[in-house]
Amino acid sequence: MNQSSPLRKAVRQRYKQSESDIVSQLLAECTLSARERHMLSESAATVVTALRTENNPSIMESFLSEYGLSTKEGVGLMCLAEALLRVPDSETIDELIADKIEPSNWGLHLGQSSSSLVNASTWALLLTGQILDDSITDKGNPNPVVALRQLIRRLGEPVVRTAVSQAMKMLGKQFVLGQSIDEALNEARALESSGYTYSYDMLGEAARTYDDAERYFKAYARAIEQIGTVAGAKVANKPGISIKLSALHPRYEYAQREAVLNELLPRAKELVDMAAKANIGLNIDAEEADRLDLSLDIIESLMKNMAVPDWDGFGV
Repeated sequence: MNQSSPLRKAVRQRYKQSESDIVSQLLAECTLSARERHMLSESAATVVTALRTENNPSIMESFLSEYGLSTKEGVGLMCLAEALLRVPDSETIDELIADKIEPSNWGLHLGQSSSSLVNASTWALLLTGQILDDSITDKGNPNPVVALRQLIRRLGEPVVRTAVSQAMKMLGKQFVLGQSIDEALNEARALESSGYTYSYDMLGEAARTYDDAERYFKAYARAIEQIGTVAGAKVANKPGISIKLSALHPRYEYAQREAVLNELLPRAKELVDMAAKANIGLNIDAEEADRLDLSLDIIESLMKNMAVPDWDGFGV
């Protein structure tokens, strides 16, 4: 693994360089002519326009269009959707909902969607935030209005909890096909018959212990075996899998580089070889920026030692 190569040095030098500077440099190095750039821009605009003018978008598509990840409210909802299913107790759920919904400015989205259901959802989020807002106090003095507000909040929390939980489950279904790889493969069949392909993510967190790492490894191995049963001669026409290197080792950090290379690399290679023999795609998921150098070491080694040389399913 050549850490001193010019390319690796260039990557390190740009570790904290601003995105705008990088984009400017790449644009300056772009060899496309003005005519080619115009054609690409026109083609992209045509695709985007066609998608945005779809006649019958689902309620969730309309909702996600209004609350995209470019908005504070959209980010809050995505965080809530991801975290809510992992919280075991009602008290923590209530605190999580209040943290993500109450501070957001839902009023900015009122009436902005072409969907009446999305606009109604915005009203619901706005009212939920008002119920959960406990910033108005009377500094300990008796106040019937404040007392009534606190009563509504206490009575409303179970209703809010149930409603938000159901909504987040609906939202989660836009991104999670199933609770198991078998369920996900079954759910995907309808769209796969129309030409869609999937790269399956096991939704695992980074391993905290060696037992975690072993459990994730077995889950990946079983998923590769199951995905490999899907018909298709070419890798591009079959579903694949995405693996997270930090799920395969509890200390996936540069300070533990030697241990990681000795312990994680053989496990990662075993999964890559399994995917190659099953003729499915395998992608290495992105990690935090401070792990990039370590990830590049592993990726380089994997690419140099493929069990099936003509397999074209390895990706990053």
